[in-house]
Amino acid sequence: MTMNATSLRNDVASAADRPQVAKGLAIVRLTVGAMFVWVFFENLGKGLYNPAGYANLINYYIKASHAPAAWKWVMGLMASHAAMAAPMQAATEISLGILLVIGLLTRPAAFVAFLFLASLWVSEWGTSWIWELLVPVLASLGLAVGRAGRAWGVDALLAQRRPSSPWW
Repeated sequence: MTMNATSLRNDVASAADRPQVAKGLAIVRLTVGAMFVWVFFENLGKGLYNPAGYANLINYYIKASHAPAAWKWVMGLMASHAAMAAPMQAATEISLGILLVIGLLTRPAAFVAFLFLASLWVSEWGTSWIWELLVPVLASLGLAVGRAGRAWGVDALLAQRRPSSPWW
């Protein structure tokens, strides 16, 4: 395989753009992480991490949303076990927020954020604007794919020792 001048120029240009791409992903990472931290404190203030508040919110989604019946069954299971599910959701939200803000284990944290936000998005179908959670859902997936912790994050330090690790 031979390399022509155009492909060589493109390779050099893409190498030069990598720091800017990494910084762009870091900005998205910090934004999604800050969103998780903010939502944690907002939900804490609303009492949504205690069993009654959590169950009331989930039961509202069961009644008002257009989520599939199978997903409503899952939500019902969560509502009936709110004493465990509410603190688990609180721990998930604050942990994902902190991990994303500091850029530690960004790829797995962003993938878990993608799954978590996608589940919330499905739960809210018909109760809120469709794009409200879809944008952070897809941004989280992009963070997982793009190794967003390699700029302005702890993952950048870890990558110096093990650059091929799938964790960062």
